[in-house]
Amino acid sequence: MKIEKKDLNLKDGIKKEWIITNGIGGFCSSSILGANTRRYHGLLVAPLLPPAKRHLLISKVDESIRIGQNTYDLYTNVCENYISNGFKYLESFEKNYLPEFVYKVGNVKIVKKISMIYRRNIVCVTYEIDGLEEDGCLTLTPIVSFRDFHSLNTNHNYSLKQKIDKSKVRVEVDGNGDTPIYMYVANSSYIENFNDTFANIYYLKEDERGFYPEENLAVPGRFEVNLKAGEKKKITFVGSLEENIEEIDGFKVIEIETKRLKNIIDIANLELNLEQQPKKCKEFNDFMDELVVATDNFVIYRPNFMLHSLLAGIPWFLDWGRDSMIAYEGIFLITKRFELAREILLTFTRDIKFGLVPNGYSGFDNRPLYNSVDASLLLFEQVNKFLKYTNDYEFVKDNIYDKLKSIIINYQKGINLD
Repeated sequence: MKIEKKDLNLKDGIKKEWIITNGIGGFCSSSILGANTRRYHGLLVAPLLPPAKRHLLISKVDESIRIGQNTYDLYTNVCENYISNGFKYLESFEKNYLPEFVYKVGNVKIVKKISMIYRRNIVCVTYEIDGLEEDGCLTLTPIVSFRDFHSLNTNHNYSLKQKIDKSKVRVEVDGNGDTPIYMYVANSSYIENFNDTFANIYYLKEDERGFYPEENLAVPGRFEVNLKAGEKKKITFVGSLEENIEEIDGFKVIEIETKRLKNIIDIANLELNLEQQPKKCKEFNDFMDELVVATDNFVIYRPNFMLHSLLAGIPWFLDWGRDSMIAYEGIFLITKRFELAREILLTFTRDIKFGLVPNGYSGFDNRPLYNSVDASLLLFEQVNKFLKYTNDYEFVKDNIYDKLKSIIINYQKGINLD
């Protein structure tokens, strides 16, 4: 999907959103203009107890480029009475596998891409800069927080403790020393800010939903990368909960993640081949590819189970038994991800109690929650579909059949969890 400049105006662009995920409950999301319009938007929203306890750690990175003596702000932020105009330099936004922003300042082209590292709380932002006719500087300003992703830090005064090691910084927010944020830009200079608050950032979608729409964020400092005239420059920003990030190459990360997503599309093999209608065929195939990639956003790995599970919705929800059963065929069977299909059945039958499939797990301690009468009934339907697609009766006999019998017995005699 590619959106050209004519559709990247403020009125239309602010309404369109994108998201990518890391397979353990974390995600990265924003609008196509780069302006965060929800409390849930962020460059690094990470689960502290995967996939639960998701926290906003890095809200975004604001970019500015100096060319000669002139500085151009590429970022877009919204406050109640002010909007920065970086979107005016945005030539296109595209998301096939990962989000790509193309900016143009005069003859200078800046291509920005974002990817998370699969199953790790790490996000990479890459920049390719070409067309410089004068020396310059790219300034990357991370904006951070440390809050549950459902909450807001309204009127909040941040306490930051920073440790700078050349081009890397460790930021401790509000005394959370056990969970510092690490950020790194190779061959850059990091300049620390003191008591710098982005006050009253405004989230349009929260206002539309009837919620209070403003909060404060912290601006710990900025990375500066010198640019030379005639040079084609490649730059990577890394944000992480892991300390050792100096060797991470964002361009390699993007290559690996793109290959992983392409492989999921190839396995699904849902494309049409209509030689007599090539345009219609391409439109359908592109749409199917987007759907298959979208399904992967909901698939998560639960380390404490050592099994995969399925989110009921992004960004709000964790894995729910009822919703997982409803989505099971479309996400796993039609796409031929049969090994994951087996794991999902194991996940939602491991904690059956009195015949009830858990409808979810606590976001605080991973405790199974039982509040759905039909999740267990939907399980029967999905096991039947699994057998039709795979003919794997042996797996069902060895792992699922006895659980199904226990559900029938408990439903016959009645269930009381009080």
